[in-house]
Amino acid sequence: MIIRRCHWMFALMALAATYVAAAPAEDQGEKRLDVYGFAMLDMGYQSGQNDPDWFDVLRPTKLPSFEDEFGEDGHTFAGVRQSRLGVKGFIPTTNGEIKTIFEFELFGTGTDAGQTTFRLRHAWGEYGQWGAGQSWSPFMDPDVFPNSIEYWGPPGMVFFRNVQLRYMPMQGNDELFIAMERPGASGDPGVAVGSPELADVTARFPLPDLTAHYRMTRDWGHVQVAGILRYMEWDDGTPVPVDVSGDATGWGINVSSNLKFGQDTLRLQVVYGEGIANYMNDATVDVGATGGADIAEALPLLGLVAFYDRTWNTTWTSTIGYSLIDFDNSAAQAPSAFKRGQYVLVNLLNHSIDNLMWGGELQWGDRENFSDGFTVDDLRFQFSAKYNFGYSWGGK
Repeated sequence: MIIRRCHWMFALMALAATYVAAAPAEDQGEKRLDVYGFAMLDMGYQSGQNDPDWFDVLRPTKLPSFEDEFGEDGHTFAGVRQSRLGVKGFIPTTNGEIKTIFEFELFGTGTDAGQTTFRLRHAWGEYGQWGAGQSWSPFMDPDVFPNSIEYWGPPGMVFFRNVQLRYMPMQGNDELFIAMERPGASGDPGVAVGSPELADVTARFPLPDLTAHYRMTRDWGHVQVAGILRYMEWDDGTPVPVDVSGDATGWGINVSSNLKFGQDTLRLQVVYGEGIANYMNDATVDVGATGGADIAEALPLLGLVAFYDRTWNTTWTSTIGYSLIDFDNSAAQAPSAFKRGQYVLVNLLNHSIDNLMWGGELQWGDRENFSDGFTVDDLRFQFSAKYNFGYSWGGK
């Protein structure tokens, strides 16, 4: 299966090489193609337990919701699922440059959760003030992600690569992005799960999600303010005897920053909103059942991120920090529904050899349920080794 999936990737590489080789002589110094990526090992030990489909990451939502839900504590894990392959293209035109990126990694999610399989990260193109495809949502700030080796990252961070059409009227040190993004959301029927009244309920999204950010970059770092507005509906296919159709509006404000102190960086973010869970790095549902006349509501959430990246010298770096995701649950959610998750890590990484990084990281996370009083935590140690590669054809 993996071999068959690789065939088209090799075909892509061959086509890219042909593209550069076949370029007219006068364009040889302008067009450029970059192939890059890394192979990465993650190996470690967790003192607790979590959903086995997420064995090699620390996600508070995937910790047990009741005692020994996933068996006994204590697991050794290993994998190469962070490994990545990407291609970037740069094509000059009379009115500017066309930029493209096509990038995959091996971390399976969705129906491939727990598997080592190709997963699309970016399929994106830009020309002038317009961009289209799949890439970072303007509602997020990718520079908030710390210099860590745990793959999933801070749960309270806005982190979403989405399909979108983006307008970029301001670029550079002062940046303004506006996008229409693919809508989508999830709901929790709560204690009514399995009820016949919910059997024919389907979600519908009449409008795209609208996102935007303004970013100011200076010598001291940057500040970004982002917002989102979205609309969600659910339709009852059999509204007799009770019609449970409804709708909800989601919104959010995300303020983030990088503050530079010499070679060190402080990464900060605070986000608050309602019905925006699927834009968060680790969260549960956007809409929760209320048990009242309004059927369901968009769930409010708060996300916090604070990490400090320290460069000790040319060989060693460290990161230490904290993240929080906290929900205001709706009245009819189950007592065991996810309420709050916390995340802490500290590491020491070696960069003494070009294109090679290795080191260890201590990670801690915990989960708190809605109303049954259950809490659980997990302590992990992870060792990783990362080998980078890259090559460019043409261009400067």
